[in-house]
Amino acid sequence: MLGDLGTAGLAVGLACATLTALLWVRVALFGAAVRTARRGTAATLAAAALACGLLETALLRHDFSVRFVAENGGRDVPLYYTLTSLWSALDGSLLLWLLILGGYAALLARRAYPPRLHAYAMVVVSVVMLFFFALSTFAANPFRAVSPVPVDGPGPNPLLQQHPAMGVHPPLLYAGYLGLVVPFAFAVAAPLAGRAGPGWVRMARPWALVAWAALTAGIGMGAWWSYAVLGWGGYWAWDPVENASLLPWLTATAFLHTTLVRGRVAWHGALACASFLLVLLGTFLTRSGAVASVHAFTDSPLGPMLLGFVLLAVVVSAVLTGRRAPEPTRPGRSPALSRATLVLVHGVLLVTIAAVVLIGTILPLLTAPLTGAGSSVGPAYYQRTAVPLAVVVLLVMGVTPALRVRDRSAALRRLVVPAAAGLGTVALAGLLSRPGPAALTAFGAAGFVLTGLAGDLAHRLRRPGPHRRPSRLAGLVAHAGLALVAVGVAGSSAYGRDAERTLRVGETLRVSDVAVRLIGVDRTGGGGMAVQARLALTASGRAARTITPALRYHAARDTAVTVPAIDTRPLRDTYVTLLAVSQDSGTATVRLAVNPLVGLIWAGGALTAVGGLLAAAATARPRTGRAARADRPRPAPVAVGPGAAT
Repeated sequence: MLGDLGTAGLAVGLACATLTALLWVRVALFGAAVRTARRGTAATLAAAALACGLLETALLRHDFSVRFVAENGGRDVPLYYTLTSLWSALDGSLLLWLLILGGYAALLARRAYPPRLHAYAMVVVSVVMLFFFALSTFAANPFRAVSPVPVDGPGPNPLLQQHPAMGVHPPLLYAGYLGLVVPFAFAVAAPLAGRAGPGWVRMARPWALVAWAALTAGIGMGAWWSYAVLGWGGYWAWDPVENASLLPWLTATAFLHTTLVRGRVAWHGALACASFLLVLLGTFLTRSGAVASVHAFTDSPLGPMLLGFVLLAVVVSAVLTGRRAPEPTRPGRSPALSRATLVLVHGVLLVTIAAVVLIGTILPLLTAPLTGAGSSVGPAYYQRTAVPLAVVVLLVMGVTPALRVRDRSAALRRLVVPAAAGLGTVALAGLLSRPGPAALTAFGAAGFVLTGLAGDLAHRLRRPGPHRRPSRLAGLVAHAGLALVAVGVAGSSAYGRDAERTLRVGETLRVSDVAVRLIGVDRTGGGGMAVQARLALTASGRAARTITPALRYHAARDTAVTVPAIDTRPLRDTYVTLLAVSQDSGTATVRLAVNPLVGLIWAGGALTAVGGLLAAAATARPRTGRAARADRPRPAPVAVGPGAAT
């Protein structure tokens, strides 16, 4: 019953999406009233919500006649992970994708923008919605029936039941991905709207900020999940699917920075289109089975359809944005060393990093058919190419605030203290610990940035007026967060230490001043067989505490999952993983890792996302004063005289 209702809901949603796209075309071409088109958008959202609700109901009721429930549900799965099972596999995740995309479409439909620009933008969003409804209906319908009906299901992937972050990470990531459809829609709609289109950047910026903040939080949450669940002790492996989330973040960051510079409309359009096109590319990589990854879904029939849509979107966006009229030249030139110049340099660097990561991600896919053998690009490639460029971005980020003042000599004087702080950081870190050139450079750049941001904040707080606006302070918050992330990545990479050993009961494994002593091994039953090691952890003279890393075997999916034990302190984490246990439980193979400063990554990521939200909130507020009056549409000139009536 629920399966039939769900299939009908998808069919209704596909029909509503088709009709909605046609209604917005009618509004764009003939100036029809928007009320009916808005209702169509709301109906499409309602159909997506209905499909999600029906699948959640089937999961909660353990209706194993529904294929998705039979493959991903289970009677012994806790309630929280039953709810999050909706996005634990490809078919259900597409429903969440549709729900979030429909929410953005409904919000955009209710906004008041120039009519032609708004209508064309809604056409673009509606076509994207139509495609994904067609994808879910014909190629990935989760409501198909199963015969015979099983008594129970295997539950979601065991890795997705080990940490509550999986309830938040995919929705945040999807909110970031799909929010970028709005700047893309405005960029494609602007040349079609003609004279009504030039102001699209200002309208798209709040949407881009919200999407960027959500994507930042989603990437950070995913890194945290990888660190806490997978048991390898790291948080970023340059996995193709991880890269697929980083690529649109880089180009969206470049878009947000270049929109701070007047003009450069071609840049804005290219970056807005590239951001969403990279989202579509990431969707193809994740859902087609083209890459092997712990983050990717299994092989599916979606690959050809997704690839065709990606190519179509590339062609359409290139044709429409490429026919934009050339920008008028303005008399005079800005100084070579100016804030506008550095903002553009910042954008170029971010795009370069994105190109480097994109090449490393898709090169194995291109070479495999030619060589007949699988290949991969390892972390060393990214560390030699993308990481140095990221350090340069950090340095440019530290210089830019000083150039807000027009007096160049004063601007250079404002850089003296941050530069001294950066050099002092390098000297101090080098004398105390010798972490290596890469980490020293990152520490120095972060010290330079943070000191400059502190000085800029003090300067703003001393001056009254617009310098204290949240929109001006949001950038400081986001940049400070990125600098903290850089310190955390450099510190955990340079100072991290680990060791692995097979221990007998009573034996000790030591790394630096941290030691673990095996007390015993316990075996338990339950939903799967679990083996845990009881270890006494001592560090820096503190009293010993017991930790219990474990191995859990899930028979339903024939999968063993490592459950690490993490002792978190302000300046470092102690990360203990149980790798193997002997048959008689007399020995256990344990990996002990000490990860300094890793907490700065989570704190910095959260601070960066907060900065993006603050900027979005400030940008979305109605403006007052001269700027607001300049943005108001001017009335069309009225013809007077003898020929006015003709």
